Amino acid sequence: METFVFLFSFSALGILYAMNTIPEFQEPYVVLGIGAAVLVIVFLFYFLITRVNPPKDALFFVFAEFSFTCVIDLTSALEHDGILSGFMRFYQQTGEPYLGTAYGIMMCYWDGIVHFIMYLVMISRITDRKAYRNVGLLWAGSLCANMSVFLVGIVTGKYGSEIRPVFWLNFLFLLMPVYGAVTLFTRPKDKPLIGGYNAQHAQSMKLIWRPLDLILVLLLLVAMAFTILRGLVVLDSPLEACSVYLTDYEPYLKDPVGFPKVMMLHLFFYGLPLLGAFTYGLLKPGCTWMTDWTVFFAGAMTQCQWAHIGGSLHPRTTAPFHIPNDVFW
Repeated sequence: METFVFLFSFSALGILYAMNTIPEFQEPYVVLGIGAAVLVIVFLFYFLITRVNPPKDALFFVFAEFSFTCVIDLTSALEHDGILSGFMRFYQQTGEPYLGTAYGIMMCYWDGIVHFIMYLVMISRITDRKAYRNVGLLWAGSLCANMSVFLVGIVTGKYGSEIRPVFWLNFLFLLMPVYGAVTLFTRPKDKPLIGGYNAQHAQSMKLIWRPLDLILVLLLLVAMAFTILRGLVVLDSPLEACSVYLTDYEPYLKDPVGFPKVMMLHLFFYGLPLLGAFTYGLLKPGCTWMTDWTVFFAGAMTQCQWAHIGGSLHPRTTAPFHIPNDVFW
C-alpha cells in the first residue's frame, strides 16, 4: 500500500500543472475551492479502495491524504529555488506568497521529504498491523511545531496583510497532528517498560553516579539558558547581553517575516517548561511520561531547528539578517 500511496501522490503534479496553465483556475476563491475539493476527493478515493480490507487505524487516511500534499510542498520549494518551473507560479501570486520566504521554503522541504518518508513508513506499519507509536509521536511533534509557528508567523509578520482565502486550509494541517498526538498518547506503548532490578538499582543512585544522566542534565540547563536569552531578545529586552546577541550573533531573529520571532516565543513559553520537566525527570527517575514527551519534543525541535537554521542561511533572507559567518558555529 505504501508504494501505491507514493506513486498516487505524484498525481498532484498534474493538478498543479493544469491550474498553472488555465487562468480561470487561478482566482483566489477558485484556488480555495479546488484545494478543498481535491482534499475531499483524495480522501474518498482512499476510503473507497480500502473498503474491502479497511485499515484498523483511522490515521491511515490522514497519512495517505497528507502524503499527497507533501508532493505539493516539495514542488513549491523546488520551484521557489529555481529547480523546477511551470507548476506553482500561480500559487505564489494568488495562493500563499509567504511560501516564498526562506522559512517557508525550508518548511516545505521538510514536509516534502521528511514528513513524506514518515507517512510512508507509518502507512506500511498500519498495513502490516505493526505498531508505529514512536514514529507517530515524532511526526505529531514535528507537524504541530511546524504549523503553529507557520500560522502565527503569517498573521503577525509582514505577510499578515496578504492573506488569501486558501490560507484557511492550513488549519486542517494543524488540527490533524493534534488529533494524532492525542490518539497516540492515549495508546499503550509499543514496548512495555523493562529492566527489572538493574533499572531500579540504577535509578536509585544519586545523579553524580549516573554520568550519562548528569551530562544530559547539564545540556538541558544550557539549552534552557539559551532559550531564555533568545526569548528575551525577541521580546525586546533592554539588557546589554540581548542587544549584543541580536547584533553580533543572530540578527535573523528580527527578520520582518515574523517566523523567527514566533519560533523563539514558542520555545520560550512552551519549550522551556518541557525542558524543565525533562530535567526533573532525570533528577527523579521513573517518570513514565518521560519517553513519550521526549519523542514528541524531539520531533518539534528537529523541525524547528531545520527551518530556523536553514532559513537564516537561505539566499531569500536579506543580507542584514544573515548569521555572521564567523559566529555560525
